[in-house]
Amino acid sequence: MRTLGVLLLALQAEGAPPPAAPLGGNIVGLLREEASTASIIVLVLLAIFSIVSWGIVLDKWWSFSRSRRQTARFLDVFRRSTKFSEVQAVCPSLSGSPLVGLFQAGYAELNLQLRQANPAAGNPTAAPGRPTVKSLACIDRALLRASSVEVNKLERRVGFLATTASITPFIGLFGTVWGIMGAFVGIGQTGSTSLNVVAPGIAEALITTAAGLAAAIPAVYFYNLLTQRVKLFATEMDDFSLEFLNIVERNFT
Repeated sequence: MRTLGVLLLALQAEGAPPPAAPLGGNIVGLLREEASTASIIVLVLLAIFSIVSWGIVLDKWWSFSRSRRQTARFLDVFRRSTKFSEVQAVCPSLSGSPLVGLFQAGYAELNLQLRQANPAAGNPTAAPGRPTVKSLACIDRALLRASSVEVNKLERRVGFLATTASITPFIGLFGTVWGIMGAFVGIGQTGSTSLNVVAPGIAEALITTAAGLAAAIPAVYFYNLLTQRVKLFATEMDDFSLEFLNIVERNFT
């Protein structure tokens, strides 16, 4: 009886189908063997979105870091200087700071008003007889326009991250739906519902969803992070505008 049992087990082992090769950990091979043209197109499109998004993130990260350093240096010069002309002299070397654009716009409007009020006055900080400005509101509007320009510069291309975060999951889902449709067509053609037949097609279809999420998740994170940085810069510009107006009001009204 014991010998018969061993023989039956051996016969069952010979008749059993070979185990399926594990799919996880061999995604490249799975794509090479199972990927359809539609899936490849979807993956290439997602790769383009991801590469462009990472390029924007790296560029903005470097740009914002430089702007932060130059803004600190500009504020130090601005608060230590006794003349606007001294601040104007360092502006070309600190052009990465958004506050430089605000200062130059306000300084240009201030000079224009002082020249109109006193044509003989060449420098508002050195002109005799306490020069006065005609309208603080005009200087305020010049600062507001400059602030809008600087915020638009900071936000340039950041919106693409929001687009990537919104659209790439749907692109990946489209690839998954298309792949599952192909898997069901394969089942109909072979007439078999064996796991060995169904699993590779479904696994290949799910790769596009994973790729879409891999492109979207970093884009969402860095979009929120960069947007917060832009808000901080905008707050600094508002504070600087008020500080600039206070100095003008104390010295030229």
